[in-house]
Amino acid sequence: MSNKILLCVSRTGGGHVSAAEAIQSAVAELVKSLHFCGTPYEFVVADVVEESSGLHRQFVRFYNYLLRHKPEWMQYYYRAIEYFKPDNSWFGYWLASSYLRKLLRQVDPVLVLSVHPMANHYLARAMKSAKLAKRPKLMIVVTDPNAELWKGWASLDAYITVAPNQLVQKRLVELGVNPDKIAVIGMPVHPIYLKPPLVARQQFLKELGLEPERLTICLTAGLAGGSKVVEIYKALTNVRRNIQVLAICGSNEELFGELQALAGEISLPTAIVRRLDSMSDAMAACDLLITKAGGLTTFEAVARRLPMALDMTSDLMPQESGTARLLIEAGLGQAIYNPYDIVPIVAALKRVEDRQSTILPAVHHLDCTHAVYQIARLALANCWSEGETRNARSLIMSRGARLSV
Repeated sequence: MSNKILLCVSRTGGGHVSAAEAIQSAVAELVKSLHFCGTPYEFVVADVVEESSGLHRQFVRFYNYLLRHKPEWMQYYYRAIEYFKPDNSWFGYWLASSYLRKLLRQVDPVLVLSVHPMANHYLARAMKSAKLAKRPKLMIVVTDPNAELWKGWASLDAYITVAPNQLVQKRLVELGVNPDKIAVIGMPVHPIYLKPPLVARQQFLKELGLEPERLTICLTAGLAGGSKVVEIYKALTNVRRNIQVLAICGSNEELFGELQALAGEISLPTAIVRRLDSMSDAMAACDLLITKAGGLTTFEAVARRLPMALDMTSDLMPQESGTARLLIEAGLGQAIYNPYDIVPIVAALKRVEDRQSTILPAVHHLDCTHAVYQIARLALANCWSEGETRNARSLIMSRGARLSV
């Protein structure tokens, strides 16, 4: 029998799933490194928002539709959610409560860990009403690294909330969270971004049909395949340098076909893919990332020391515009307000052979690229009840955890 950690996600974009996978990987590494011989840990991942009710599922589908087809409308979606609070209403909980209580009783977790802002209030209420024998704690890991975060992150009933930096900590306190229940650690970047690439640049680019020595621009549309990717791609043809492009389309088949047709008409060397086996290897192989300012994608690029051009051609949701401002002010990214803004950025781009030796700014915990391991330590420590083996708990927490709790 294993101790189960219920990991709660939702597939609104790809960042929350990336955070969940990062924490799972770090916990597995930590348990192995500690030579832990007790009861093993098993993660149960649940898409709690879309599975909780048909109405919540429609919210998720509409969110991803807007990301793909109407990114300029996302700010209005954000405002509507923040105003009506479907994640913290009696009707929404009534719809979700039966599913959540059943899930909690079936899994019988030792810890409930949420990486999504829309799940937290309902989870806390369901955990109380389910009356679970193991009395698990609710741990929230915030993946919006700025003060313009979703208000749903601020659950007053969470046992502990992990904040990426002091900006988030301050905002959570303003929203009513007890400061003693906040641990300022960093963003949960997957451990694979902290290690040497599995496939070297030359091999990676050759397998895509690209030239290893040519300046390589990675243009990504995110999981849903939104933003002004086509317009920015067209603008890159005006760069007077020998460049090549790796375009990642996500699940947007229309975008994939449009880019393929366009690439056949121009002379810019381009590899067009839906997804890659390893985004970590792609970031290590490329010289510039063009992306919207999603929290996890941008902080994965920070871990890879990969320069960024941040797509701000459409009005972003507040949490993304806040992330963009944070990275731009820290000198880790440049803004694209018009597709042709990319031309001077690429024209001035300098290729750095050994980027991993670059020192990151300490402001806002941007240099805490290994934060996921501290998050894993905290998660494991909170799996133990007061009467269980204190030596194991002490061992888990002794490896450098910097917490305010």
